[in-house]
Amino acid sequence: MKQTVALVDDDRNILTSLSIALEKEGFNIQTYLDGESALIGLSRNPPDLAVIDVKMPRMDGEELLKKLRKKTSMPVIFLTSKDEEVDELLGLKLGADDFVKKSGGFSTKVLIERIRVQLRKKDNNLEDNRNIISHGKLKLDPSQLECEWDGKQLPDKLTTTEFLIVKELAKRPGIIKERSQLMDVAYREDTDIEDRTIDSHVKRIRKKFKKVDNNFSAIETRYGSGYRWNVK
Repeated sequence: MKQTVALVDDDRNILTSLSIALEKEGFNIQTYLDGESALIGLSRNPPDLAVIDVKMPRMDGEELLKKLRKKTSMPVIFLTSKDEEVDELLGLKLGADDFVKKSGGFSTKVLIERIRVQLRKKDNNLEDNRNIISHGKLKLDPSQLECEWDGKQLPDKLTTTEFLIVKELAKRPGIIKERSQLMDVAYREDTDIEDRTIDSHVKRIRKKFKKVDNNFSAIETRYGSGYRWNVK
């Protein structure tokens, strides 16, 4: 079955060139010229993955992602023309799974490979991990990428990357997982990831859990080592 990729960008030339390239690779394509129309379309017909430009009229990519993350955990790749590190970290905090920069020469081949990495990560998680994971107040359903804490659904769904991090920590409570181990689990083939990226994901995960439990402390930071799921 063909997988569907949504492209959201106000540059018609980019939409056209990417659509042609991705269709040649066997993907179905949805296209949107602004964030508002994308929010409606992606909500009504969810794709397998979305590629979203950061700077757009009528609702920029960051605002669109905020709204999407209240409804879906589908992989999202940001397209950005900026090089500043702070923009990438902000995007990760908002729930983006990856970044591809337009500046310095935009590579369609790089984007296609990043898309394949994210889709493989999503498929592997669904195919290889069908059993419910329960530990204390936590309940994870890998087949649906659903997470509950103390019987309550998280109001902001975990992204695929965030879900994999939580699952890796929770399946062996009390065991310290180094950042490098979490990077291998969460990103698999994508090696261009730094320690602070994992830290950013963990901060966002904690924030989501605290929306249902302000005293959430199950993810413990082990300074100089990594993270572990608190056995208490």
